[in-house]
Amino acid sequence: MVDKSPLDDPKAAAFAWARYRRIMRFLFLLTVGLVAIAMALLWKFEDVSVHFYIATALGIGFTMLLTGALMGLVFLSSGTGHDEAVDNRLPDNSIDED
Repeated sequence: MVDKSPLDDPKAAAFAWARYRRIMRFLFLLTVGLVAIAMALLWKFEDVSVHFYIATALGIGFTMLLTGALMGLVFLSSGTGHDEAVDNRLPDNSIDED
């Protein structure tokens, strides 16, 4: 029998998702700051085209936000106990050796 996930409780799920959104807001602000720093450093030390600035900003931004979103989901799943509710037992498929 599969255990009930703590995320099935509406109050626990609301708390967990609010925490996830708070983490993502912080990460978004951190990403904007780091992109701004990267753009300032490029402006100061390099003479490159505008396309390089756009590619750098998008690359840093998407990488940080995607990584943060996926890690946030891992923390959400682990922190709420959702991982322990998963039935992970495999059937016994042993081969009889003669």
